[in-house]
Amino acid sequence: MTPAEETGIVLVPHTHWDREWYEPFQVFRFKLVQMFDTVLKMAEEDARFRFTLDGQTAAIEDYLEIRPENEDRVRAIVASGQLALGPWQILLDEFLCSGETIIRNLQMGMAGAQRLGGYMNVGYLPDMFGHVAQMPQILSRGGIAHACLWRGVPAKVSGHSFRWEAPDGSSVRVEYLFDGYGSALDLLAIPEHIPHALSEYRQQTADRYRGDPILGMVGTDHMPPDQALMHHVDTYDSPAFPIRVGTLEEYVAAFDPKDERLEAVRGELRSHARGNILPGVFSIRRNLKIAMATAERMALDAERLAAAHLGVDFEPFISMSWRRIIESTAHDSVVGSGTDETVDQVEARLHEAAQIARAARDEVALSVAGSIPSDAFVALNTLPADRNVVVELDVPAPAEGLPVAAMTGNGTMLPVQETGHAPTMLGDETMDASVMVERMMNRIHGRELFGQLIEQYRVAPYSLEFDVAEVPSTPVFDVVTFKAELAAAVEAHPGDWKVRIVAEPRRRVLVDVPVAAMGITPFKVFQAERPEPEHITCDDGTLSNGLISAAIGEDGEITLTGVDGTVLHGIGRLVDGGDCGDSYNYGPPALDSIVTEPSRVTVEVVERGPVRAVVKVTRHYSMPRSLDRGMGSRDNETVDVPVHTFVELRRGEPFIRLRVQFTNEAADHRLRMHIPLPNAVESSVSEGQFCITTRSLTAEGGGGEFPLPTFPAYTFVSAGPATVLLHDATEYEVVDGKELALTLLRAVGSISVNVHPLRDEPAASEIPIPGAEEAGTQVDVEFAVMASAQGYRNADAVRFADHFNAPGLAVRGRGTPGALVPEPAEGLRLRGEGIRLSSMRQVGDDVEIRVVLLAGQTTGGVVTGPFSGVSTVDLTGRTLESEQVDGEYKFELDPWEIRTLRLTPRK
Repeated sequence: MTPAEETGIVLVPHTHWDREWYEPFQVFRFKLVQMFDTVLKMAEEDARFRFTLDGQTAAIEDYLEIRPENEDRVRAIVASGQLALGPWQILLDEFLCSGETIIRNLQMGMAGAQRLGGYMNVGYLPDMFGHVAQMPQILSRGGIAHACLWRGVPAKVSGHSFRWEAPDGSSVRVEYLFDGYGSALDLLAIPEHIPHALSEYRQQTADRYRGDPILGMVGTDHMPPDQALMHHVDTYDSPAFPIRVGTLEEYVAAFDPKDERLEAVRGELRSHARGNILPGVFSIRRNLKIAMATAERMALDAERLAAAHLGVDFEPFISMSWRRIIESTAHDSVVGSGTDETVDQVEARLHEAAQIARAARDEVALSVAGSIPSDAFVALNTLPADRNVVVELDVPAPAEGLPVAAMTGNGTMLPVQETGHAPTMLGDETMDASVMVERMMNRIHGRELFGQLIEQYRVAPYSLEFDVAEVPSTPVFDVVTFKAELAAAVEAHPGDWKVRIVAEPRRRVLVDVPVAAMGITPFKVFQAERPEPEHITCDDGTLSNGLISAAIGEDGEITLTGVDGTVLHGIGRLVDGGDCGDSYNYGPPALDSIVTEPSRVTVEVVERGPVRAVVKVTRHYSMPRSLDRGMGSRDNETVDVPVHTFVELRRGEPFIRLRVQFTNEAADHRLRMHIPLPNAVESSVSEGQFCITTRSLTAEGGGGEFPLPTFPAYTFVSAGPATVLLHDATEYEVVDGKELALTLLRAVGSISVNVHPLRDEPAASEIPIPGAEEAGTQVDVEFAVMASAQGYRNADAVRFADHFNAPGLAVRGRGTPGALVPEPAEGLRLRGEGIRLSSMRQVGDDVEIRVVLLAGQTTGGVVTGPFSGVSTVDLTGRTLESEQVDGEYKFELDPWEIRTLRLTPRK
């Protein structure tokens, strides 16, 4: 026999468990419990049986929540090697969450599986819609040397395995599921045909396996194991064709992950050559992408502030927030390809994650405010570098005509902008004396009345007046005396009483506050003449802050002049076209009607500075109401869609902020914002998941899906001199090399369509999802645009993306009013060009920080703060090296390196 004829097969029984998708989570869990009951039975009846539980610990935890009595049975088959769990918590979409979330997912999955006996040492990624460039480094730093995946692999890979390299040079051996994750299902479908099917498959795959044992994946979506499997093995196993059953880990353990003969592939895997990567998921259900990024930022901010100011980790709150975030990253969850009820549950889960983290963050802020006088405020910085934050406050301003000023504890005057007045008459009504006492006592809670505190009151015949303030000057309010006085007055004067509640005059102000790295700046706001800072000019449709300028044309489009004089014209051009696709892929109609010109444009100055200037541009577009699928064209009937774009410029910022708001009234369409480029480009770059990735204007095709050159970005995207800072995962395309297009909305009505113009086969069942048409949805998307001739590096996009995504945070003090305002204080500081702080959290007595170098050359960094020791650890927490320092740690990062450090505080 030839070596190919002697090659045997290792069957890997498994299931691919989409936790939620075309059914919501609880419906799928019902089926999960039934499926795993079968797994337990088969494992206990035959010690040779193996099962791989889809690489995600969530599945076994979901099972044990219903069947807690079976935990010991689960532990037993894990210990015997029959059940492979983890290492992920959930099978995520890698491009629709942050790199930090990917790491937390891996850590949570490892820990959960370890509690049940151990995790599978394979980075199993069977059904993700492409793979991020830094995944090999993440797996390697978690001690995982093997990966296993399907989609996104380039056509040049000819074997069943290859070496996948991250940008930093670290690598993992990949077992390539070139036939998908159900490769052996058809081979075993008809028992009497098994020998022939196995022999034929061996011949078909001989060029890939080249004498290695064949991997036969026995399982697919939501599938229980075949209870006749071991019988088939016993019947058809032979020396000529050995058949074994194993876990995925057992199969890959036979191969050397450092085999130098392996073909090498570097960077992200986004080829369409052998599997659909379904890129339309980046633009569908934008609300989920916004909710994901918001929850991630809130959890990270809560961790940072707690570690910086309290030295606590708020367990189990932050872990609960992360669990909800991670559960929502599933590749059929945050992508938005599920039914409407599934999407609603994912969005609610993400909002809940943000709420949990916000409660922890606010507790830290209130703790810091305990040492600040109650007639002052404190601004907090969540970044490890000095910056200015703009905070918006309601402040008392009783003196008419006298401006509001602000000053820090060290005497520095701060720029202030008044934006409005708060109402002073909070209540003005007539009340019968017979109900006065009961009603008023129901409204008063201690000293609080209508959201403020009672300063003083006046009781006169037929008149009750309250003065309320946020910070009263009188020391106490005697509620017992008040009740007795009011009761006596109304008894003596029956009839109608006039009741007024008057607040201290207040104004709404913006304050531009400088805050040191991870530090605080206490400041007081008061009425006084103040020196006027250099104004932002806002004249004749042009905004300028001394660094950059933005001119708004009659058509509502923007001309931006950058710090170095680079000019971008036509920013904000909107292009709307039809979409006959589905939640997985954009599909252009056969006869499209492109809408680019507004029917009416108005421009209104909202704020003129000196802290920020805002201009509101309203453009009305006549959009076709829907799609006529029978005709393959958009309707002749149109709807008027006013789109509001707020153009904002702040002091000291080298970019303009754009906020696009509209109510979607059209169906089956895609709306994109364009930024024309001065000269044609041949590539773009985008940041996301610990990497800045360069992409050409095309994608590799060859499979059953048109390689549409739309790509994902997470915190910024850049093409030529245009760089756009982002708040959340965003789809972009460089159209013909001439315009950078960002998708604002894609509205469709089906999970999948059976016949798609850009895809050969259905991606799922053709299930209606009317919610994905976004009818009546309030779309609210924010960007910032920078112009620099040398592109994103010269624009310092890494630093400003962090700044753009860290809004100002300030709270009122809680200490004694009138006390001395403390001076500003500094916390942990990180220096190094292109080095980002990914996370900072309390771990036991130490503070753990994770840093990443977003550059292609070795760079030195420095961390300073109140610590005496530094340890480098891997993602499992294992110490790699340690040293003693005195508040300063100097280090070097290799290109694109991710490093985790634990800082031991000074004793």
